[in-house]
Amino acid sequence: MAYQGFAQEYLGMPAVTRAYTTACVLTTAAVQLEFITPFQLYFNPDLIFRKFQIWRLITNFLFFGPLGFSFFFNMIFLYRYCRMLEEGSFRGRTADFVFMFLFGGFLMTLFGLFASLFFLGQAFTIMLVYVWSRRNPYIRMNFFGLLNFQAPFLPWVLMGFSLLLGNSIIIDLLGIAVGHIYYFLEDVFPNQPGGKKLLLTPGFLKMVFDTPEEDPNYNPLPEDRPERQPRDQDQNQQQHPQ
Repeated sequence: MAYQGFAQEYLGMPAVTRAYTTACVLTTAAVQLEFITPFQLYFNPDLIFRKFQIWRLITNFLFFGPLGFSFFFNMIFLYRYCRMLEEGSFRGRTADFVFMFLFGGFLMTLFGLFASLFFLGQAFTIMLVYVWSRRNPYIRMNFFGLLNFQAPFLPWVLMGFSLLLGNSIIIDLLGIAVGHIYYFLEDVFPNQPGGKKLLLTPGFLKMVFDTPEEDPNYNPLPEDRPERQPRDQDQNQQQHPQ
C-alpha cells in the first residue's frame, strides 16, 4: 500500500518537477553508490570549454551534496516550490516554465564563470522560491514554528538559516538576484508605462512542451464530423429537395 501511494504521488507530479527532482535524487544516489564522484560533476569552465566536458553545465545543478540534513532540506524546498510554480502560475504553460529554467541556469552559469562556485543547485532552488514568493505576496509563512512572516521574506529567511548553519550566503544571494531579474523582466517591466515583454519563449519550446490549442476555424473532414440525427437529415432534405 505504501509503495502504491508513493507511486501514485510520484506519477501525479507535474512533468518538469518530476524530471528535475528525479535527476537530482538519481545523481546523489550515483555518488553515494560510488558510480561517479563529485569531481566529475562540478562546474569547471576550463574542463567545459577546453576538454569539452559539456555535461558539467547540467550536472552542477543536480548535485546537492551527500545524503544528510542539507540534502533533504534542499530537496523538500525544491520539490515543494517547483511543483507549486508549475501547478500555479505556470499551469498549462510548460514551455514558459522550461524557459525560466534555461534563463535562470544561463545567468547563474555566466556568474559562475567569474566566481569560484562549484555547484549551483541550491541557488537554483532559491530562485524558484523567490519567484513563487513574489507571485504569492499575501500568503503567511511559518518557519519551523519559530517565525511568522509574509511569503516575500522567505528567500531571506532561508539565507539567514544558511548563515546560521555556517554556509556561504553567496549561493543564496545569487539565487535571489537571478530570481529578481526574472521576476522583474516577466512580471514588473511589461506592466510599466512604455514597458514590454522581453522574455519571449522560443517557438520550438512551445512546439515540444505545450499541447496545441484547438483552432476555432478548423473544419473537420465529413467522416470526422459527428453523425447528424435522422431528424436533422430529414429537415435538410426538405429544405434542399433534389
